[in-house]
Amino acid sequence: MLATTCILVAYAASRFLASRPSARNVGPQSADDIVWIFDGPDLVDATTRARQVIDMPDGPCFWSDLHKGLSSLYPTFPKTEDIVKISGQLVSQPPDHKNPSEIYCEWIDGITRVSMRKRQKDSAQSSELVDVLSGAAKELETLRFAVNSAHYPVWCVDSAGGVIWFNTAFDTLCQTVLGKPARKDAALFGPAGEVPIPTKRTRRSLTISDTGKKLWFDVSVVQCDAGTLIYAIDVNAIVDAEVAQRNFVQTLAKTFAQLSIGLAIFDRNRQLVLFNPALIDLTALPADFLSARPTILSFFDRLRDSRMMPEPKNYNSWRDQMAELVEAAADGRYQETWSLPSGSVYSVSGRPHPDGAVAFLIEDITAEITLTRRFRSDLEMWQAVFDQIDDAIAVFSLTGDLLFSNTAYHTLWGVDPASSFAQISILDSSRVWQDQSMASPIWGDIRDFVTMQDDRAEWWARVVLKSGDSLVCSVHPIQRGSTMISFSRATAKPGATTRKQPELTAG
Repeated sequence: MLATTCILVAYAASRFLASRPSARNVGPQSADDIVWIFDGPDLVDATTRARQVIDMPDGPCFWSDLHKGLSSLYPTFPKTEDIVKISGQLVSQPPDHKNPSEIYCEWIDGITRVSMRKRQKDSAQSSELVDVLSGAAKELETLRFAVNSAHYPVWCVDSAGGVIWFNTAFDTLCQTVLGKPARKDAALFGPAGEVPIPTKRTRRSLTISDTGKKLWFDVSVVQCDAGTLIYAIDVNAIVDAEVAQRNFVQTLAKTFAQLSIGLAIFDRNRQLVLFNPALIDLTALPADFLSARPTILSFFDRLRDSRMMPEPKNYNSWRDQMAELVEAAADGRYQETWSLPSGSVYSVSGRPHPDGAVAFLIEDITAEITLTRRFRSDLEMWQAVFDQIDDAIAVFSLTGDLLFSNTAYHTLWGVDPASSFAQISILDSSRVWQDQSMASPIWGDIRDFVTMQDDRAEWWARVVLKSGDSLVCSVHPIQRGSTMISFSRATAKPGATTRKQPELTAG
């Protein structure tokens, strides 16, 4: 860094040593001046001495003629006037230091003025040079302060691997790891005297001898004129975070391994990054295929080929269907039940995960679906059985809600509970019974009995409909606090051994 700054200072000094004109007049100041005036490439005026210097004729002349005449003594003389136009002013020095003259070119309002003059060294240029050197020194001091204030080590080694320069952070690191200040033979990240090969960045570690603790750095090596520069950036926080993340993922993997639900997580690039053993059991996909991190389309293609998902209705639109599936999963809207050709039933859901990832959960619900279907079938069968019974039957829960009724009950009382959106209660039902019957106190007794939890014994009573028909109303407590109420035609007197008449006056 110091060598580079010195080069910049020397270059700036050489630029400011170039002489500047004290006047910006286009024409010559005296008859002895050597001046050429150009308008573009054409010579429009020249002093007599100027034409004599390069033996120019009195006729038309061009910039190329002047370049031909001066370039042998002044090799840096510009080939075209455009170079002067871009620079504003140029000074061409002769390689022979004994030559006291120089060529000065200046662009002035569209006119190029070329003059031969003595080499210039004035006090103004010297003052400007001093200012440049002072500014460079201040810049060098600022750079030194900046590098020494950096929180990461920076040092330079020579061609033999010896440390020739280092900042404060490097010295602190040497004292922490090596237990001594930085020296020429200080060895970090390699043997003493080793010249590291320039690299973009490598992660290296250092071990503190006293505690055995590891310090991690991202090390970059850059070649420079003074030697080899080495930068070491502290990444202990990053390494600790990566270790914590890796341990967390391992913990999740162990947890997921115990689940009976198949799990497949795809990253933002839609590649499989995590799966559990249950996924292999449910999908029958090979472990090597899943470990190869297939894309989400390849994953579902393989499921389709192995008949582990429903057959698509249209193979031509298969890709479009998969794109819609992924989009729905990314929004958390995907939830479907797959009925497979094998008879198994899977519940498949898609859920969004952080950083654009998508997770699919596959659960075997064959047993639940089979049980539900069987239960529904049994209900339908018992409903059909009760519909064949002549007695009108209704079952109420402990809270008084109607749970079940048969066809005879619907016909007798002219109601259809299936057509009602609201839950029918014992209060609603007793009102229907009361409206179609002669006055009787048993309806209040039935309402009380349905919600009663103690002293529940079956009983019966006679009721008379407004049509004149007589019914026997039987009340039976059943399981879970429910109550069955049946209405039968009073064609015969009920047996006293199976039913009990409460102490009430029947209407």
